[in-house]
Amino acid sequence: MQTYVSLFNFTKQGMDTIKEMPKGIEGAIERLGELGCKSVATYITMGDYDIVGIWQAPSDEVALGMLLEMGRWGNTRTTTLKAFTTDEFAAVVAALPEEEE
Repeated sequence: MQTYVSLFNFTKQGMDTIKEMPKGIEGAIERLGELGCKSVATYITMGDYDIVGIWQAPSDEVALGMLLEMGRWGNTRTTTLKAFTTDEFAAVVAALPEEEE
């Protein structure tokens, strides 16, 4: 599974229906499961972003579909980062060619 970190901001529509947001978050987490994805953690935050979601998907294509679907709901805008474990990072670094002097 691929890991993603999504940073969410409420849209005006999201703020206008903020009382429904807890149920909407639950619905998004359920939808993740229906698509074969998994919610790792969800946090409501103060600062530049309103929600931070850490989640996994079987592929970038499935992740993109989920993000597009959430975008169509209209309650949030997202910035999403693909995340790598430190072991995955170490494997990529180990595969780099040696520097020539």
